[in-house]
Amino acid sequence: MAVRHGGGHGARSRVGPPACTFIELPALPRPWLTQARWLSGYWHLCQLRFPAPSQAGEPSCWPHVCFYPPASKQDSRIQRVYEEVLSSSQLRVSLQDVLPVTVVAVERYLAEIPPASNLPQPPASASPPRPAPLPSYCYDVTITDGMCQEKCHLAHEQNFLLHKNILQSGSQVKITQCSYMYNEKKLACGFLCIESLEIVGMCETPNRQKEYSEKLIMPLKGGKKHYLPLWNNEDPYGDMWVQNRVLEEATVNVAKLISLSHLETSWRGKINYQPLLVRILHKSRLRYYGKPYAKADIPYQAYFEVADNSGMMSMVLWNSLCPEWYNIMKVGTVLLIEKYAVKTSYPFKTLPTPGDSQMKRFATIEINLNVRDPPTKINIIPEKMVKPEWNLPDVKYRFITRSELDSLPTSHSCDIIGLVRFVGRAERTRKREHGEDFWIHRWAHVVDGTSEQPFILELFATSQPDIFEHIHPMTYLVCTQMRVVRDVSQNASSTLYLTTSNESQMFVTGWHKGQPYAKDTKVKSFIQWIKTQREADHMEKTAIGGYYPFPPAPHTFVKYCNNNKVESVLTTISEMEKEIENLHYREHKRIAIQGIISVIRYVSCSSRTEDSSGVEPVQVQSARASKDAARQLGARYTSSTPNLHRLSPKRQCILESNGYTALPPKSVQPSLMLHREPRWNKISQNSDASESEESEGTVHDSWQSDLWTRVKDNLKERFHYSNAFPESIPRKFDYMHKEFLMEQYNLHPAQHKPKEYKTKKAVNEFKSADYFGQYEVTILGINHDVAIDVAFLPVHSPEDLHIFYSENIQNDTLLSHMMFVLHTICVWLLDEIIKAAIDLERQHVICILDICHLAEDKVEVFLNKIYKIVEDNMMNQT
Repeated sequence: MAVRHGGGHGARSRVGPPACTFIELPALPRPWLTQARWLSGYWHLCQLRFPAPSQAGEPSCWPHVCFYPPASKQDSRIQRVYEEVLSSSQLRVSLQDVLPVTVVAVERYLAEIPPASNLPQPPASASPPRPAPLPSYCYDVTITDGMCQEKCHLAHEQNFLLHKNILQSGSQVKITQCSYMYNEKKLACGFLCIESLEIVGMCETPNRQKEYSEKLIMPLKGGKKHYLPLWNNEDPYGDMWVQNRVLEEATVNVAKLISLSHLETSWRGKINYQPLLVRILHKSRLRYYGKPYAKADIPYQAYFEVADNSGMMSMVLWNSLCPEWYNIMKVGTVLLIEKYAVKTSYPFKTLPTPGDSQMKRFATIEINLNVRDPPTKINIIPEKMVKPEWNLPDVKYRFITRSELDSLPTSHSCDIIGLVRFVGRAERTRKREHGEDFWIHRWAHVVDGTSEQPFILELFATSQPDIFEHIHPMTYLVCTQMRVVRDVSQNASSTLYLTTSNESQMFVTGWHKGQPYAKDTKVKSFIQWIKTQREADHMEKTAIGGYYPFPPAPHTFVKYCNNNKVESVLTTISEMEKEIENLHYREHKRIAIQGIISVIRYVSCSSRTEDSSGVEPVQVQSARASKDAARQLGARYTSSTPNLHRLSPKRQCILESNGYTALPPKSVQPSLMLHREPRWNKISQNSDASESEESEGTVHDSWQSDLWTRVKDNLKERFHYSNAFPESIPRKFDYMHKEFLMEQYNLHPAQHKPKEYKTKKAVNEFKSADYFGQYEVTILGINHDVAIDVAFLPVHSPEDLHIFYSENIQNDTLLSHMMFVLHTICVWLLDEIIKAAIDLERQHVICILDICHLAEDKVEVFLNKIYKIVEDNMMNQT
């Protein structure tokens, strides 16, 4: 053992600086072993520093541990970084010519209170109190070089890389600047902090050595006890969430039980209550209530509705019991509960609609389960051990068919089962303006054989991530406790859909076994219908992913304003750039701008292989495209012919022009001839032509206003967001590549794992679902100084026209005609489009835009609705 002497630490001035003895140990003593940092199977060599006693015989400072990198395994890039940063006097280094490492996990957790939040509040007389700070989050990044794996903290200034999904699990990065940070409140505790990095690509062929295998669940900074899911707060994430457990045998003494009705009348003034024997009838999604200033280690809460033969009551699972029991306590589970608390019900919580309308609800109190005060004891009784004499109620449902939906009122609660035809990409919606908390949702179409129309479902995450991420076409989907949404002021069929509630549960093929709904009559009827169907008939109608413009914007701008929750409804075109910069990954937002429709361009992807070097008469080009479109759409359109009687005479005429019956096209007036451009000069924020297959088409037809020709060269700014990216286009579903397609339209995973599929195709190589092209629309600012190019995508097929095409189109004639033209490229319809555009020339209109950040630098901006400024009370809404 080598002993050397050095300067003192923290010595008292009255005795002078004492000598401090440094003892170098070849191995750490047992008590210190657990405090040392583990790095890929090697302990760091350490020095325990014990100061020499002072003259008073007392130590002048506490012993501490300093880490030094190991001498072995010098070929590890991560260990070389440690070596450099720990040998730096500032514990910070800039690295040159470093080799890349792979990110195997990105994990999120609640940050501590910002320093500004710790300032004293001003006196009440001076100003109102400061609002509570919005939660912000820290990120830990686990990296590997193939030999070592290390968890590092990402500097706050680099969080935007994760907000945009630029840095993600699977990224290969070069760390260009990093530091080492000690925890001053703990012994031998520190971590590497990545302050700057360069992303060089993705790890396309991961191996098992690079798979995330970190078992330490504790975040590095701030003393938090757990990680959150990467993209929302409602889903369980990490190993602490128990999936299965060995059930202990429990003896049920019926004589000692208390009923829920008796509990409600006798709970006051008691601390200890008799055991409860109940069945779970409903289950809520998880609620994370963590705040920067809160003290709870595991701040989770979940509601359950439980019942016995006397009625139903709410039960609340709190804090650390949630990871232990939430996934195990399912609808239908029978519980024996001992040592619980009873409190007055929280008045603002949501309540499910019971399947049995005769069941009594005890709403004044609720059962509380926690780890203390008192420590709850929970036992699950296996279904095979449940005795009939206990008289526990069965789980009952409120299943409806699609044919019954049209007659149901808004907010009606129901359950549905069906075959998934379409499922959209997972998107996120911000909970609070400027906050970092998001809801995750996606759209789906489901059919059950009772109607030509599908169920349209708005599916929010229900704390079932394994199910939510496995919703795909051709799976059987069950959704419970759905709510009817309809706009009574519009055509009901255009706005009728179902949305999840706080108590909704979802199940797909593979999760149906053992569920209580399997006994329901309508579930059995659906199964019988499925047995009569040919899979190929449904497969050809499937689609997955892409932009989905639903729900449509309200019919009037006044109603749009009433539905909008932000302070300012209108956004200027100049402010849009900031709005887009602030978008997070897969965040969807709908905004309104004022402008003047100045340019309309039609870009066909079906003719991109044709020679477009010459200028061809509009009628000839349109006829050719119409013939191509008819060949591709043919049989499916014909199958929709019986639905023509549902449409107004004007729309029947339009649909007839789509190929249902012959209709002579009107001649195009010379004054309305389309302005021909031999080739589209594509100007885009992302101008790489290989980026989007759908953007490689040729502009066949375009129109521009006289005003545009005069002002376009004098604009201060022109924003180009007219791209339709591969991710924007719905794709035909392919069972052979199911895993790949689900991965593309789910959110990027927090952990990097080897791929279980062998797909070598890019997403744009998959067949699109009835996509024939797009429109580019240029909107000029009302001050004639800025402009923005946006895209407009018509509906996927005439089967969806009932969803997007309102009976009353007087305020949106232009988009209504544009909705059809891509399927027919009919001269008469092109004529109608130009007429509608000329009617809007120089008029101020309000454009509703759907914007979504797809990933990295890809942002789609689609035109959803155009309002004319004609309403008397419109001015008061802005």
